[in-house]
Amino acid sequence: MILSSFLDRFNEPETLKMAKLGRELRAQGIDVIDLSLGEPDFDTPQHIKEAAIQAIQDNWSHYTPVAGFPDLRAAVCTKLKRDNGLEYAPENIVVSTGAKQSLANAILSLVDEGDEVVIPTPFWVTYSELVKIARGRVVTVRTSADQGFKISPEQLEASITPRTKLFLFSSPCNPSGAVYSESELRALAAVFLKYPQIMILSDEIYEYINFVGKHFSLAAIPELKDRVVVINGLSKGFAMTGWRIGYIAANATIAKACEKVQGQFTSGTNSIAQKAAVAALVSDLRPTLDMVQEFTNRRTRVLQLVNEIPGLICPEPEGAFYVFPDVRAYFGKTDGTTVISNAADLSMYLLNNAHVSSVMGDAFGEPTCVRFSFANSMTKIEEGWARIKKALAALH
Repeated sequence: MILSSFLDRFNEPETLKMAKLGRELRAQGIDVIDLSLGEPDFDTPQHIKEAAIQAIQDNWSHYTPVAGFPDLRAAVCTKLKRDNGLEYAPENIVVSTGAKQSLANAILSLVDEGDEVVIPTPFWVTYSELVKIARGRVVTVRTSADQGFKISPEQLEASITPRTKLFLFSSPCNPSGAVYSESELRALAAVFLKYPQIMILSDEIYEYINFVGKHFSLAAIPELKDRVVVINGLSKGFAMTGWRIGYIAANATIAKACEKVQGQFTSGTNSIAQKAAVAALVSDLRPTLDMVQEFTNRRTRVLQLVNEIPGLICPEPEGAFYVFPDVRAYFGKTDGTTVISNAADLSMYLLNNAHVSSVMGDAFGEPTCVRFSFANSMTKIEEGWARIKKALAALH
């Protein structure tokens, strides 16, 4: 059987691959602590579940409009005004089956073969692969822990060529936890204003999980608003990963293009999930804020545990729920059986020997780092890091 060459353009997400390996070990009866997946370990708040149950009782069981129910698109507009000071109309909103589909819609709508897409490292694993699917060219810009894993205006300008079509980034960032401040984004905006052909995809899915201050969106800069596609969703901030609700806010031309793309892939998003999403967006944010407080507590504890381990260099995450330590101090070491040559080796060593899953930094464009999630209970986090400390101590 000869499969399509399309499959050769992109790779399987390492995040999902590590989760799969962890499940295989669990199936063998091994107690694996999962610090790999980016999923809140909280249940969806009760009032959101009740809205879904009511939607079932009210027979919201039919096909939905491709761009989303009108009341949900209006609710997204309400949220963007309330939380971000952004004015959008429902025609600017397209609801998708998760923020990943929103990203895919936008990239397929904007990127032609050979177009360059600038992506600062580290970046979420799917960014580069979606660009490859669209036959675009990925242009990565290496950042470092010393600069808070944030691209500078000088680096941004140096990366731009006549073929640059798109800039793609997240704030708060998965995997580094970096959060761009308003002043930092305004400095980048000054560069973008020189190059009106460049569009910007701003992934703001971790917006609420912010440990350093109020979220600021590039779309809040009036001169850039029509060039920014805001990507967001309900998975992280509302513990609704399995509900699969994402959305974009963009100028009407791009929104219509994304609707056209989605119409041929999935059509409209799940009806019951959409009704639950309305309740999430327009109701009290107290459950979200309580969840963020717990993430704040876990962040404090994880940083204490990481700093107890010699050789790990770990910037404090400003948002999201990951730590992203530099692990190169362990390269070249061995436990007598396994030699650690890179971050991928270290991640596999921890899975097979400490039975803790993580994600190697290569997947995010930073080959000297490993991502560990703290979206797990404090008990599991402490046990996981105790295992990691013991396993690393065995390397010499």
